[in-house]
Parts: sequence; structure tokens; C-alpha cells
Amino acid sequence: MALMFFAETVRAYRERDPAARSNLEVVLCYPGLHAVMIHELSSRLWKHRWYTLGRFVSHMGRFLTGIEIHPGAKLGRRLVIDHGLGVVIGETAEIGDDVYMYHQVTLGGTSSEHGKRHPTVGNNVIIGAGAKVLGAILIGDGARIGANAVVIAPVPAGTTVVGIPARPVDRTEKKPRFDAYGTPCDPCLDPLLHEVDLLRSELTDLENRIASLARERIG
Repeated sequence: MALMFFAETVRAYRERDPAARSNLEVVLCYPGLHAVMIHELSSRLWKHRWYTLGRFVSHMGRFLTGIEIHPGAKLGRRLVIDHGLGVVIGETAEIGDDVYMYHQVTLGGTSSEHGKRHPTVGNNVIIGAGAKVLGAILIGDGARIGANAVVIAPVPAGTTVVGIPARPVDRTEKKPRFDAYGTPCDPCLDPLLHEVDLLRSELTDLENRIASLARERIG
């Protein structure tokens, strides 16, 4: 089972990262893969209540890879952590299958209480570099989190969010696709700028109507 998990994770890197030229390169040179495999060990120790040893193995993984994954976190299959440096995944975080995340992503908690306090990430989610997903919130299947977004509310399935705090934006392309860094390359990504453009359009229309009424009155 562990061998199959390892093999399909390596394959996921090859399929999604054009810079990966061989399986051997992925095995030797990809810290995201190393971090996930070290987590497999620390998680097993944690589940058998070897808490201190599990944390130590996790700590060593952080030292070696620059990626911090708490042994209590639950990771799905084919998780790809691209670049990886500065990634933090908290104790009660849960990640689904085929998730792709970049460096400096935080799946953090907003409470000091025990129990569920970290995000749950669905399947086929992309989380861009520097994004912060905070609290016991659900990120739905197929969602996209833009680079440097701060997400503090649930994200529905298939939704793209950007900004601080994160807000949804429309995708011009509705078919499934891979959005690098979780951000689609659409002309308008900032929802606030989109609203401003709408207001400008309405103002122009209103000015034209007033001018038309003035001409009718003069005539």
C-alpha cells in the first residue's frame, strides 16, 4: 500500500510539473515528495500514540524540507507540494485527493481550543503561493485559491477566490483545467475592480440618458 502511494505521488509530479524530466529526478530532488513521505511515517507513529516520536519525525522533516506538516494532519492521495518552502499544515487539517499547492501556503487554525480548528480541503483543489487558509472551514472540490489570498470563510466547490479577504471571481473558462498558482489568467481578477467597472458603466449610461432627456426638453 505504501509503495503504491509513493508510486502514484511520483507519477502525479511527472504529470503536473513540466520541469520533472524523470521519476528519479522527482524522487531525489522534490522536497514536497520527501515531506509527504516523512509525514507517512510520523502519521503512523501519531496514530499509535507515539506522540513525541511522531512530532520529532515531523520536526526532522521540517528541518530537511522546509515544509511543516503536523503528524495529526490527514493527507489524501497524489498531493503535490510544488517548491514547498514555508508550507505549514496544521494538526486537524484534512486534505483530499489530487490537491496541488505551492510554497508558503498555510492551512492554519484560528482557535487555541482543542478539536477541529484547521481547514478541510476537498479533491482537485489548487492553492496558490502564499495563500493562507484559516479556521475550520471547508474548501470545496475543484476550488481555486489565488496566490496570497487570505481565506477565512468556506469556499464552494468549483469556485475561484482571490484577494484579502478572499472573494470569488468568475471563471471565463468553465471546463476543468489547471490554473497555475490557483489564479486563472482572465482579464479581470480583482472583484473590487470588477465592481468599479460596473459602476462606471452604469454612470456612463445614466449620463447618456440625462443628456438625451435634456435634448428632448430643449427640442
